[in-house]
Amino acid sequence: MQENYKPLAIEKEAQQAWEASGVFNVSEFSTQEKYYCLSMFPYPSGKLHMGHVRNYTIGDVISRYQRMSGKNVLQPMGWDAFGLPAENAAMQHGVHPADWTYSNIDYMRDQLKRLGFGYDWKREIATCDPAYYKWEQWFFLKLLAKGLVYKKTAPVNWCPNDMTVLANEQVIDGCCWRCDTPVERKEIAQWFLKITAYADELLASLETLDGWPEQVKIMQANWIGRSEGVEMDFSVMGMDQPVRIYTTRPDTLMGVTYLAAAAEHPLALKAAESRPEIRAFIADCKMIETSEAAMETMEKRGVDSGIKAIHPISGEEIPIWIANFVLMAYGTGAVMSVPAHDQRDFEFAKKYGIPIKQVICAKNGENDICSEQAYTVKGVLRNSGEFDGLTSEQACAAIADVLERNNRGQRKTMFRLRDWGVSRQRYWGAPIPIIYCDECGTVPVPEQDLPVELPRDVVLDGSQSPLVAHPTFSHAACPSCGRSARRETDTFDTFMESSWYFARFASSPADGMLDEKADYWLPVDHYIGGIEHAILHLLYARFYTKLLRDEGLLACDEPFQKLLTQGMVLKDGSKMSKSKGNTVDPQALIDQYGADTVRLFIMFASPPEQSLEWSDSGVEGAFRFLKRLWKQAYLHINAGGSTMSVTSGSALTDEQQSVRRQLHQTIRKVSDDMGRRHIFNTAIAANMELVNALSRFTDDSDNGKAIRQEALEAIVLMLSPIVPHICHQLWLDLGHPQAVVSESWPKVDAAALEQDSLELIIQVNGKLRSKILVSASATLKEVEASALDDENVKRFIENKPIRKVIVVPKKLVNIVV
Repeated sequence: MQENYKPLAIEKEAQQAWEASGVFNVSEFSTQEKYYCLSMFPYPSGKLHMGHVRNYTIGDVISRYQRMSGKNVLQPMGWDAFGLPAENAAMQHGVHPADWTYSNIDYMRDQLKRLGFGYDWKREIATCDPAYYKWEQWFFLKLLAKGLVYKKTAPVNWCPNDMTVLANEQVIDGCCWRCDTPVERKEIAQWFLKITAYADELLASLETLDGWPEQVKIMQANWIGRSEGVEMDFSVMGMDQPVRIYTTRPDTLMGVTYLAAAAEHPLALKAAESRPEIRAFIADCKMIETSEAAMETMEKRGVDSGIKAIHPISGEEIPIWIANFVLMAYGTGAVMSVPAHDQRDFEFAKKYGIPIKQVICAKNGENDICSEQAYTVKGVLRNSGEFDGLTSEQACAAIADVLERNNRGQRKTMFRLRDWGVSRQRYWGAPIPIIYCDECGTVPVPEQDLPVELPRDVVLDGSQSPLVAHPTFSHAACPSCGRSARRETDTFDTFMESSWYFARFASSPADGMLDEKADYWLPVDHYIGGIEHAILHLLYARFYTKLLRDEGLLACDEPFQKLLTQGMVLKDGSKMSKSKGNTVDPQALIDQYGADTVRLFIMFASPPEQSLEWSDSGVEGAFRFLKRLWKQAYLHINAGGSTMSVTSGSALTDEQQSVRRQLHQTIRKVSDDMGRRHIFNTAIAANMELVNALSRFTDDSDNGKAIRQEALEAIVLMLSPIVPHICHQLWLDLGHPQAVVSESWPKVDAAALEQDSLELIIQVNGKLRSKILVSASATLKEVEASALDDENVKRFIENKPIRKVIVVPKKLVNIVV
């Protein structure tokens, strides 16, 4: 064994050995219990960042531990390869998006291998591969045939620079998250997946996800947003069509003093025909950000449409205002406003001088006048005619009954969730397999013509969609009548690819989307990724799984059994980012210290769910520990090592027994930390303490050497999931012919944990006064007698009467005087 720790050479040899043996390539033909561990796959941006390193190290540690615990472990890796950044990079660097993407994949794959991650690389996929997205197109057409896909015109967030639709979450301070261009509201035709058809099941099955963080389940439940309420119509003076609204608080109906309609609402557009100030207001509304956070904090503005609605019970005339806080895409595009009992409505009414009518008061009869703020809690009705004196709960039912009897409303369950818009007006994405014919209408691309592949000969200049500008792509023959037709030039949202990749990893069909192997591996046993994906990606993946199930392609109901959401990597208190100039290059650290040092620091610096504060000194400390471990192994092996088994029982000295006890206490603790708690920093700390104990253990007897051999072997086994390269070499140097990656997790020797004697703390009136050794089998009376007989204790008692002696078994004795 070489004397000095040389990480780069060691890591290269270990990685070559793993690759040559194919040790991480797994199959479904195993008698072992399966374990599917998956980290969210990366976008191939060019280089790994520390967030990637943390995510994939956590997954690799879990995978390696489960493998050592006897499981048949699948850990794959691939690339979320479509997306707008590739187009932007193509324009910036003058390269094709495909060339840029595949070049980045090659570089990042090499980085992942340098970090020693145990992936089954034979299962690697890139979502931009036509062999992958062909089946996405095929499945889309299956959903179209079932009525779960439709196209409609809808208002969207539109980036005029990138010329694409943005989700609300991609609009930051009114601007595009990528190019910082002010976002506009625009009406365009889009394709939608009917996720709302599964809203009830998506909400209900959250209760089955016991392995998910409660925070994530709450976020998803709030996003789905199931509510019980009443949908009702306010007739409009001079118009045939009423204004339909939905409310969860029908008990406040008699307090409505105005309706608020979205700028895109037909009533607003009607009013704008003769009112230039309304046209200007509607134009302004097209420029506002529509994310929840922005809608919550923005200035609430509106204009009176001049149109009156009729209250469905009282018959009163109600003004209709056009307001910037109402969106056409949510609900019915109009809301009833009760300023006395809703704070937003209250502030709007105060601003524009609209009457405020209080109809709910406290149950104890107090007035609670709404002069400074809205009274938003439930109570007892007043100023509500026939409903006066009813509680809110009673009034909700009574008012719903009246509306239903008079055919002016009905009880209804509503969801905040909206259907998933999957159209994107860009090039680098999977083409939507639809053809438009003037004679036949919307026609699916025939299955035998899939995949519809992206053309390579495109011009990306930012002026318009490259597929629209392409000379031939949009031209196609109608599959039904053969006449000239137009091909759809929108591509799929990239969430489409990431919503089923986990199932494709688990399959290897000769020709098909999935095969029976997916049912062997799924659901994923442990999924690892950032909390920022808690809603959209995870919700879409759950939805897609249910769609695949209903199509007969999967047997499971949920894709991910356990979910670990790792915290961010911070430097100087803020998230690492290129814009802040506070990034750390993983490759430079690997070149300087080796991959194991990076992995050890990442896992030791913080529990996985918490944020990790970057520390250069922490990295150096991790490197020093690995050198100490190497030195302990070198000194032992250079002194001849040991092939003896440890002699148990009375043959061991007290020191030998103590070291073995600490060893097996460490195995017990680390097994629990790694397998159940997934708290890896404490597992590492326990091993560090054991290494320190070994450095103080200088016993060169046969038993001493055997104990040192046993301890070093256990340390190598326990640390091998975290720092696999150094452990690979040390295991071989300790005399084992088989690689440590194929070894089993160490077992606790219960006999080693037994103690002949115990050290107990002795307190007098709660203050530490002495320590004593007693037999492990001593009775409570014997322990009490030994404590009272201790000379130091006698000095503090000083013949005072003893009021009480409290014995905490195996820990302490407290004498109260």
